[in-house]
Amino acid sequence: MPRMLDVSDDVRAEIGDEEADRLLAGENAPGSYDCTSCRTPGNTEQERTSTVLFVGQETAVLAFAHATCVPSQVVPVSEEQLRGAVRSITAEDTAPPAPEPPVADTQAVLGVTSGVVLVGGEARPALVVEPTEPIARPGTGGPGDDFLPLLTEQGFLPVYDLGRPPAPIPGWSVLLAAGQLHAVLMPAAGGPPVAWWQAHQPMPVSEGWQAALGRSQQVLVYAAPAGTIGTQPREDQLRVALDRAAARGALVGAAMPLAGT
Repeated sequence: MPRMLDVSDDVRAEIGDEEADRLLAGENAPGSYDCTSCRTPGNTEQERTSTVLFVGQETAVLAFAHATCVPSQVVPVSEEQLRGAVRSITAEDTAPPAPEPPVADTQAVLGVTSGVVLVGGEARPALVVEPTEPIARPGTGGPGDDFLPLLTEQGFLPVYDLGRPPAPIPGWSVLLAAGQLHAVLMPAAGGPPVAWWQAHQPMPVSEGWQAALGRSQQVLVYAAPAGTIGTQPREDQLRVALDRAAARGALVGAAMPLAGT
């Protein structure tokens, strides 16, 4: 039976016309699936479905998503991310703790916390980024903390009031696969986006976070210098810490779509 599949030109170019036609005819496409974005069930016979091709350095994995969540697209990822996506899709992964990947040219690592933040009376999915140590501008060696100035140079804006969402930042996006966080991507001159932060292993996000993402189709990314937010066990405490950082002028933010949108 033909499937209600969207196969973008980029995906078709990667998998070839013959394979794309087989998918559209229903030969190689599943009937039911778990959306690789929101992780809720979908059906290619009953609703429009996007084909999403994750491409690593050596391998590629084809996944499916609700067309209302993400468009059909090719998503460049590292082999490590791709292996994590495969484990998530096949349900072989257990929920790992949040990773702490290295930051280029420093000994600090970026801690990333996910949470739902109430913004203008609406629950919004958020990521809070805080280094474990002060970050000096590359090549300077410090002292000082240039984390926020470096981000404002990239397009992040100061946040003084969490009652309003931060402005979108062109070219940046959040990579979510199989309902788990894989990376925050930034634009690269003359090439595909690169990972500004990436998880060593897929980072689980809550059902509430995914539900909020389904409504807003944007992730609010906040960043603060080392020692500003700290580890907060509850979302209400995270909000209090964010409000304090904003009042001190120690918070920047940006709104980002899912990768490719």
